[in-house]
Parts: sequence; structure tokens; C-alpha cells
Amino acid sequence: MKKYLEILKKTALFSGVGEEDILSMLSCFQATAKDYKKGEYIFSQGEKIENLAIVAKGSVHIQKDDYWGNRTIINVVSKGEMFGESYASQNSGPFLNNAVAAEDSTVLFFNIKKLLGVCSAACRFHSVTVQNLFFAVSEKNRLLSQKLTVISQRSTREKLISYLSQQAKQQNSGQFFIPFNRQQLADYLSVDRSAMSNELCKMRDEGLLSFKKNYFELHSVKENFFEDN
Repeated sequence: MKKYLEILKKTALFSGVGEEDILSMLSCFQATAKDYKKGEYIFSQGEKIENLAIVAKGSVHIQKDDYWGNRTIINVVSKGEMFGESYASQNSGPFLNNAVAAEDSTVLFFNIKKLLGVCSAACRFHSVTVQNLFFAVSEKNRLLSQKLTVISQRSTREKLISYLSQQAKQQNSGQFFIPFNRQQLADYLSVDRSAMSNELCKMRDEGLLSFKKNYFELHSVKENFFEDN
């Protein structure tokens, strides 16, 4: 686990905790690591989870699949980010979605009961990680509210405008990459892929934006644009 120290130092869970203290807490929290191939399930809908997870390599999609195979991407968990923290309470119900490796990934697991319980080893920063966990859950709720703002828009164009505007604001630039390919973006916005692609082309032709794969550039005036491929 020591080889993941540089990643853990930058995570929300261990914010403000020194290297030596992180290493001692890895044992206290019964930390383990597991590799996953692209498309492999990490948590499944209906599963009772007992571990908080942090992505050490790759990325993970939190998604919902209905009976007919329709997919909605709820969230993308990138390297250094955690998931499963919303189920930290012992009274939490089963996992509501599926956590799937979006690419070949490595995930670190931490026992939730050990993290929230009284530390027998008297770790100096145990209470700090509990506080960090609370802040992380609050931040996830804020991001969920942002997504609800996007998908509550009535039309595909309004959803695209809302999502792309959020991305530009978050990245502080009108030029940015998004973490989705076309199908994944459609799944995230809960729209039909063909209809979404047609709308993007209309917006490009109107001079609102230009794009290439997952790169977007938003415009306030008409410019010369490159073609999507």
C-alpha cells in the first residue's frame, strides 16, 4: 500500500494528514487494493457495501442500468477521488447503482466501520479523516445538485447548454475536455445519442461552439470551426 502514498496524500479523505500518519492509518482502516479490467463491476446494485473506495488508477463510472439495458451515468470518479462514502452509515441501505471500471483501474478499499469507529491504536489524525469524510459527502451532494440542474432541463439542447456551461465554469475556460465520449455523454444527460449528436451539430453550425471528440470550445461570436470526427 505504501506505493499509493503520493495519491492518498492528495485525496480529500487524507487532507491535512502527514505521510507517516497516513501509513499508520492504512493498517488501522484495513486498507486493501484490487485491480479491475475495463467494464468489470466493483460494486453492484443491491449490494451491501462495507468499504469506502478510492480510485488509485483509471476511472470508475457510477451508473444505473434498467431492465432493458438502458444506461444512465450518475457520476464519473477519477483518479484520487472516492466513492461509496454516502453509504458509510451502518443504517445505510444497499448500493443503489453500479460502480463499473471505465478503463483498466486500481481501487483502494477502506473499512468503513474501522474508519468511523474508535481507533484502538489512538491515531492522532483519525478524527481528521472523519471530518474530511463529512466534508466529502457534503461536496458530493453539491455536485449531485448540479447534475439535477442539468438533467431537469426540458430539451436536449438545454441539457447540453447547462452541462457545457458548468464545465466551462469549473475549468475556468471556454476551451475544455469532458470525461465522456458521445455515448457516455448521452447516458449522463439521459438523452438519445443520435438526437444529442444532431443537436451538437446544429449548435456548431449556429456558431455556439466547436468540438472534436471530447474537446469543446464555446463561442460568443461566429468563428471558423473544425469538423467533428
